[in-house]
Amino acid sequence: MTDILFHGAAREVTGSCHILRVNGSTVLLDCGLFQGHRADVRKKNQKLPMDIASIDAIVLSHAHIDHAGRLPFLAREGYAKKIFATTATLDLCEPMLADSAHIQEQDAGFLSRHHKEHFDPLYAARDAVRTMELMHGVVYDQPFDVVPGVRATFVDAGHILGSASVILDCTSGGTTKRLVFSGDIGRKGLPIIRDPVAPPGAHTVIMESTYGNRDHTSVAGAKDELARVVRETAARGGRVMIPAFAVGRTQEIVLALHELADAGSIPRLPVYIDSPLATKATAVFDEHREVYDDSEAFIHDHMGSSEALFRFPMVQYTQSVEESKALNQKHGPMVIIAASGMVESGRILHHLLNGAADPRNTILVVGFMAEGTLGRKIVEKQSMIRVYGEDVPLRARVEIITGYSAHADRTELRAWIDEVRAQSPSLSDVWLVHGEPDAQDAFSSTLNGNGYRAHCPTAGTLTTL
Repeated sequence: MTDILFHGAAREVTGSCHILRVNGSTVLLDCGLFQGHRADVRKKNQKLPMDIASIDAIVLSHAHIDHAGRLPFLAREGYAKKIFATTATLDLCEPMLADSAHIQEQDAGFLSRHHKEHFDPLYAARDAVRTMELMHGVVYDQPFDVVPGVRATFVDAGHILGSASVILDCTSGGTTKRLVFSGDIGRKGLPIIRDPVAPPGAHTVIMESTYGNRDHTSVAGAKDELARVVRETAARGGRVMIPAFAVGRTQEIVLALHELADAGSIPRLPVYIDSPLATKATAVFDEHREVYDDSEAFIHDHMGSSEALFRFPMVQYTQSVEESKALNQKHGPMVIIAASGMVESGRILHHLLNGAADPRNTILVVGFMAEGTLGRKIVEKQSMIRVYGEDVPLRARVEIITGYSAHADRTELRAWIDEVRAQSPSLSDVWLVHGEPDAQDAFSSTLNGNGYRAHCPTAGTLTTL
């Protein structure tokens, strides 16, 4: 018998974790961090999906923290078996999990100081190191055995470098059923990253639904919008502050600024990448040029060296805290790209504390902001935001560009699952995860009205393949 138990990213976006049981073996598909308001997610992150000793293997779709961020917690609690990922995901996880451990330690210190009682971090740097020792890199399209009765294959999900949809051929009682876990599905036509692959032969699909109720602007339109925001902010003498994920989004925005500057579409103003993690991630991009999509002319022409793509005269990568703070003393137009992507931690907070009240400035949102995050409050254009315990008036202009999302929109999600179904005559159920209720309900209604059996599982839902 093959069972699927939904644990995380069920009727919400973060905390991706789904549990596969085959022939008495247990496999986790992702084990991500729940993200949002600190008080709301702390207990959720401390709750293990099951007894550690019962987990036989983990298959990781990609390196984003909402998919990989609880792996060091499992290692801290005694998990010592294999974690399978693509080779690029493995290399990205090293700096990302180390950075996450640092944030966990900082958060624990903050809580201890403000509540005057001791709080342990969810995990520490040594747990991130131990996690890396358990990881096994696998290339795309190469089948591998996960546990007896489960053979998996990674195919490109087109989301970030190394991201994968996972084909899982599950054999029980002499019958093999194919489960496809979409991971996070990317968009066609994104720079750097190859287009997502729709796996064939699925019987059941676990599918993300982040933007199941809306469409993005086009990728080309996003670049035009970026140019407009930079030009208008520079004309006001302000700075463009971009909270961005250190992996994927930062590199994509830097590449776009490079192209726009070369084309004369924006002034050649300073661009600061204020994220040590983004600097390390960019080095990983350099190591994995074999998975770039070089069909775009600009990338093809610069494939000889990724430094030509991501390190050009306008760009400066800051390292120290002192360098970061010094940016607030600089005058004149500039672009600052800093983590975290959902504005819950990292250096972007420091820049917002000093710049959100200035109407000359622009806060440019280029990615999804989960419910409960400071980023969502900025998207909602609340008149006052709270940063480092201080109330800061939000007078800076807020601009939102959806075209830079690394997630497929509803039209692209529908195209992906339609392509899966076209190659899968036995496809039955589609289980929608990684989406807030309004997005999931809209997308499931669309699918159910077009011949699918779509479900929106809550945490704890159990189904048999």
